[in-house]
Amino acid sequence: MSDLPPFHSAVIDAIMSHAGRATLPFQRAHRAEQHATAFWFNELVEETAEGAVVRQYLVTAGERTRYDMAEFTLRPELGVPATGAEKLAMTGFAEGWIHLGDLGVAVMPDTPLYAYAARKGWSWTTDEVTDGVAATEEDIAALDRTPVPAYLLGHVDDDVNGPRGQAVVVGEVVRTDEDGVRWLGTLPRGCVGAPVFIGAGLGGNSFKLVCVGVALPGEGPHPIATFDRVRAALLAVAPERRALAPDVAVTATAAAVPEPGSVEPKRRWWRRRG
Repeated sequence: MSDLPPFHSAVIDAIMSHAGRATLPFQRAHRAEQHATAFWFNELVEETAEGAVVRQYLVTAGERTRYDMAEFTLRPELGVPATGAEKLAMTGFAEGWIHLGDLGVAVMPDTPLYAYAARKGWSWTTDEVTDGVAATEEDIAALDRTPVPAYLLGHVDDDVNGPRGQAVVVGEVVRTDEDGVRWLGTLPRGCVGAPVFIGAGLGGNSFKLVCVGVALPGEGPHPIATFDRVRAALLAVAPERRALAPDVAVTATAAAVPEPGSVEPKRRWWRRRG
């Protein structure tokens, strides 16, 4: 990370602090294809005197959800006690997702994954993209036609980061008049569906972390489904459908129970735009 300018380093630190445990890599089970990244998002339902009421979803690119059986790769730090399975298989996968109109985005209520953890005696310890970080209409409008630095948090499928290692991919985004916001640069295999962030300047050396949206497949520059549109599309889904537990089954497919004290600290990976 020493070769990154201070601004890049500060934004990456903010991303890892806020969302380092928000992402999950997945692929079509038993096949080396359809590699993608999903991430946790908290929809703000209401704010009360006791605090915020949120509804949690996995979010990804809808095009990567249209098959029956998927395999998720877990990291030990996503559960307490540390998760005892390296991989989870999910059947009925396609039926478990709610597709948000024509955005190219799909969401899954958290019910089946939380129920699986409860059955196995552990609890999820995730980060989430929260309402305060997810881009608003104002955040998207503030993007002009000049490319700005951007950061994709995904799980790359290659020989560098190991088996679906997490990476912060440094690139740029730009807003166009014709087709919204685009990711400029390489989108590594496995990073479709990942969240894309910027550090929106506040003057001086200050910035706020903004999750612009979801990286979608397509010909480069790659489209991004922005969070202002994701929010609006999610609100248009009937409340009973949004809260519905999908008819999926989750099972462990490989066990790797760590010995006490043997869990490695979370590795961080940085990658420049290709």
